[in-house]
Amino acid sequence: MAHSQNSMEFPVNINTTQITTAYGHRALPKLKEELQSEDLQTRQKALMALCDLMHDPECIYKAMSIGCMENLKVLLKDSNSMVRMKTTEVLYITASHSVGRYAFLEHDIVLALSFLLNDLSPVCRGNLYKAYMQLVQVPRGAQEIISKGLISPLVWKLQVEREEEFQELILDTLVLCLREDATEALGSNVVLVLKQKLLSVNENIRSKAAHALLNVSISREGKKQVCKFDVIPILVHLLKDPVEHVKSNAAGALMFATVITEGKYAALEAQAISPLLELLHSPMTVARLNATKALTMLAEAPEGRKVLQVHVPTFRAMEVESHEKPQVAEALQRAARIAVSVIEFKP
Repeated sequence: MAHSQNSMEFPVNINTTQITTAYGHRALPKLKEELQSEDLQTRQKALMALCDLMHDPECIYKAMSIGCMENLKVLLKDSNSMVRMKTTEVLYITASHSVGRYAFLEHDIVLALSFLLNDLSPVCRGNLYKAYMQLVQVPRGAQEIISKGLISPLVWKLQVEREEEFQELILDTLVLCLREDATEALGSNVVLVLKQKLLSVNENIRSKAAHALLNVSISREGKKQVCKFDVIPILVHLLKDPVEHVKSNAAGALMFATVITEGKYAALEAQAISPLLELLHSPMTVARLNATKALTMLAEAPEGRKVLQVHVPTFRAMEVESHEKPQVAEALQRAARIAVSVIEFKP
């Protein structure tokens, strides 16, 4: 006679890490409980389930409202490296959403994560760098990293991390932080570190380092350090780089560094005018704009103005140049007009 009996085995093709989602609206409270379990496997499975759920901004909001973020902060100190790895993965996924970035700021996750900067697990460190990179996409995130005193540690990690992917993530973070405030970085030898990265064989690292130097050079102290540490000849060399975005960022850094007299003459001595003129024909609008502004700075020096006088027709042509985007055309035309007025200036 047939009889019914519940099997003790899991159904075929069921992902056991997602079982907790079967609790419906109780899924997150259930996971919260499991995150606090003394059983290692239970904690790990809860974290794996959270990795899936945190792709949904609504789930992030719910998790934040029931206190899951505090549980995750505790798990960052877990003695088991696998738990720390999955916790940092949950957090970097969380930081990829605007509501998740808010959660980072609300629950002081930035500082809690920073204690893993020297974690022996490269996965933990990689997830940390991804989380910080996502966080700084908004100014408040960059300001949070600055306020916690993490710029100096990140500059140091940029020097010692061997993985190029990690270096790129750190540079992405520093670029946006330096735009907000470069004070701490300038006291941490950031210019010397970035100078070294300009020589990398990795084109992304070269480009991001030049972009970071662009933001460093916004301040007067940054301009002075760029000149003091002989960075300008390397930036001029990068104007001939085979990669367009490297040339563009190098021109941008020169645009700011040549505002001061020392920067102007360092660039002129490095023969910057010729490659900058070539960059005026770049397919990248931002590269053309950066080059035009850098040449304008060099034209403020009598020696630069003398060389550039024969190139006035090039700038005149840019003054009437059209573009499919009106705002782009206006920016290029305005920069060209200013360049012509400076080159034709008669003291």
